[in-house]
Order: sequence, then structure tokens, then C-alpha cells
Amino acid sequence: MDINEKRITENFISLVKIDSLSLEERDVAEYITEILKSMGCTVQFDDAGEKVGGNTGNLIARLEGSLDVSPMLLCGHMDTVEPGKGVKPVLENGVIKSDGTTILGADDKSAIAIIIETLRVLKENDIQHGPLEIIFTICEEIGLLGAKNINTDLFESDFGYILDTKDTKGIVVKAPSANNIEITVHGKSAHAGGAPENGINAIYVAGLALSKLTLGRIDEETTCNIGVIEGGLATNIVPDKVVLKGEARAHDDKKLNEVTESITKVFEEVAKELRESYDNGLPYVDINVIQDFPRTDVPHDHFAVLTAQKAASNLGYELKPAVVGGGSDSNIFFNNGISTTVLGTGMTDAHSVDESIKVSDMTDSVKLLLEIIKIHSKG
Repeated sequence: MDINEKRITENFISLVKIDSLSLEERDVAEYITEILKSMGCTVQFDDAGEKVGGNTGNLIARLEGSLDVSPMLLCGHMDTVEPGKGVKPVLENGVIKSDGTTILGADDKSAIAIIIETLRVLKENDIQHGPLEIIFTICEEIGLLGAKNINTDLFESDFGYILDTKDTKGIVVKAPSANNIEITVHGKSAHAGGAPENGINAIYVAGLALSKLTLGRIDEETTCNIGVIEGGLATNIVPDKVVLKGEARAHDDKKLNEVTESITKVFEEVAKELRESYDNGLPYVDINVIQDFPRTDVPHDHFAVLTAQKAASNLGYELKPAVVGGGSDSNIFFNNGISTTVLGTGMTDAHSVDESIKVSDMTDSVKLLLEIIKIHSKG
């Protein structure tokens, strides 16, 4: 069967022209809703938007099937990152990019275009299939907030596929857990020129602790980073507070706990050592550790993995299991008992003004989804 290349191109271009920064996905959600309803899908929204302060919830749709098999989930996210307003897509030689002033939004509107085209081909060719549940989440880019607040009572699938990575020849089966770490260092303010000896420089304390850390790649499955430092009011004031924000990631939860503890312990020990020089209880640190997302670890012999690999084989190529260092909605679904793997759409240079995607990669992704659906429909 033929994929309508012109149609998927035009739909993708229409999607990226609709502004949908995180927390502002309503317009694109309404656009998608009309398309899905025209194909016979039922569409509803949960209350995730209300929970996170957005203008819409997660879009949860269902296309009933003609075969008695378990429902399968297809998922992507609707939000995009800055600079993502006023996208002007440019099509040249089968490649779509922005005009260079904004991102393109292939992350993750390519997933939306691919899933919609897949449903259209199913309907047009009267292909027999089981029930399909389609979820387009909000606020993925700002902490997977849509997935974290999704109402799982509104769908039934216990396995499926999330389209949210570049590699069209890989299937992500393993992704790390992550902790967010916020450390506030408290010192004492003083006039930096008149009486600096009366102050305790919080930035100095933080710097001393940072010099003792091992950051970056710890081993092949563990990383950590301090990415934000905020503090100080003026050059003539000894700063009394500085806030550092970082993260730790690992595929092994024991290692995650170890690297998180190693970071926090250094700050606590540095503050304690310096505090012995003063009699006012300063400096000290407040530390807050919050799990950002849990790990994903779908077995290589899981039905979802084997089905996708068989589908790729039927199409003449190998789909290789992949291990990644980033998180996605899949981490949250997996933790909720829904075995989701991540498939690629061909998006390139995501989160940059150089972002692009080949139309051929999107059509190839449609072919893969159609083949997966056919295999699943046989039970």
C-alpha cells in the first residue's frame, strides 16, 4: 500500500506552524482532535493541564478495531521548546527545516504526523486491526509532566510505542532513572569593601565543594551534572546565599543513590569544615533531592520488542535494541505498568534552530507502524 507523502508533509507543516510551547498546547490539541474525530476516533482530555497550570490536558483517543486482540498504545507529545513561536517551515529536496530563527518542532510533531497518517492509511485501505489507543501528552519537555499526571483510567493498553527519538533503525528498551538535586548554600552578607571579614561568601563555599566533585560520565551507565548556579546581589556585597541545581542519572538505582549521596555529602562536609571556624552556625546547606523519572527496562524478548523487530525484518531491515541516557514519557508509562518502547522518527538536531527531518523518514516510520499493527492484529 502507498503512503501519501504529500499529505503527511502538508500535515506535518500545518502542525509545526501551530505554536505549542509547554503549558500552551491547546491550539494544536484542537487541530489534532478534529482530524482524529473525522476518522472515527473517540477523543477525550484528562485533567493533567489543570494539575500543572497548562491550558489543556493530555489528549487520549481510541480507534476501535475489528479484531478481538488487546489494545495497543501509540504516543507522542504535543509540546515544543523555545524558540518555538512563529515557526516557518521550509521544504527543500525532501527535507523540512525551519527558516533558522526557531526550532522546527519535529520533536515531537513528527510523531503526531506519523501516527495520524498511519490511522488514515488503515481507514483508507480497510485494514483489519485491533483497538488502538492514541495519547498525545502535554509538557513532556519540562519534566514529563503530562505523563506524570495522566489519568490511566482513561485507557486500557498495557504495551505500546512512543515515537520520540531520532534513530529510525533502533528501538529504545532501556533508559535511566534520574534525580534532580537542589543545594542551597547559606553564608553571611557583609560589605565586600568595608568589612568582608564579617561575611561568609556562599559562592566561595559552593565553589570549594564543586572543586571536590567528580562530574560528567561516572561510568557507562551513570552520569551527573551541576547545570545551574544562582546567587549574589552585587559585586560589593558578600553573597549570603547561592543555589545550585543539578542531576544524577543511572540505569542502576543503587548507583543512582550512590552518586546522588556523593554529591550531597561533599557539600555537607565542606560546610561543616568551614563552620568550625565560626561560632554562628554558618555556613550550612539545605539539600532537596527529588526523583525526576524512574528507569525503563523492557526485556529484549518482550512482545512489544519482538513485534517491532519482526515488523522491521518484514520491511527488510534490522531494528536494534538501544540504550539511551535520556528520559521520555516511556519512563513514566513503564513505571505505571505499561511496557512502552521508543521508536525513531528521523528528527535531527532537536532543540536547536538547525532542527530538520526527512519526509522519507516519516513515511518509513508509518510503514513500520502499519506492519507492527498487522502483526499485532494476528494475536
